[in-house]
Amino acid sequence: MKAALSAPIRIVLAATSKLRQSTRRLFSHAALAAQLHTRLPATVVVLGKTFVDGTRQVHFGNNILLYPELHFETQGRASIVIGDGVVISRGVHIVGMAGITIGPGTMIGEYVGIRDANHARAEGVALRDAGHHAEPIMIGREVWIGRGAAILAGVTIGDRATIGANAVVTRDVAADSVVGGVPAKPLTSRAARSLVLDK
Repeated sequence: MKAALSAPIRIVLAATSKLRQSTRRLFSHAALAAQLHTRLPATVVVLGKTFVDGTRQVHFGNNILLYPELHFETQGRASIVIGDGVVISRGVHIVGMAGITIGPGTMIGEYVGIRDANHARAEGVALRDAGHHAEPIMIGREVWIGRGAAILAGVTIGDRATIGANAVVTRDVAADSVVGGVPAKPLTSRAARSLVLDK
């Protein structure tokens, strides 16, 4: 009896799968648009819940793909500008207090952190009240940032660079280069490059 009832239900669910997926995407797009103080293009595909905090100055280009559980935050006069065709994977955090620009075609792996500010320390002042130092981050075109990498304040990453998984980028990265490690350094051997690209 149970098998006889479950077969039609499976057929209905399969038939309505695309409709449910489209509905989820429409809802996620509308939910993100409602959080922004900027316009969200209709060509941005939003696959799940996205969180926006602070002044909400996040500018999206066209044909961007956003995976679930993303966090965007801007403070003061800073903005986050994301170019056309960018892919941002699940769990990425992008926080701008001076300004962050991500060039067209860039791909950002899961759980990457991009933050343009560091906490300051002051004698006799609690860390949370001591303010911060912020410098803009510039990420070029067609950059590939591997899973779990951290991009820190003041960094410029050149076009077509590759950032290895779990790298911590503390200084500028030249165009067309491959970097990895903590702190991130250029990788020159073929074996080292394949290790980064396979992660």
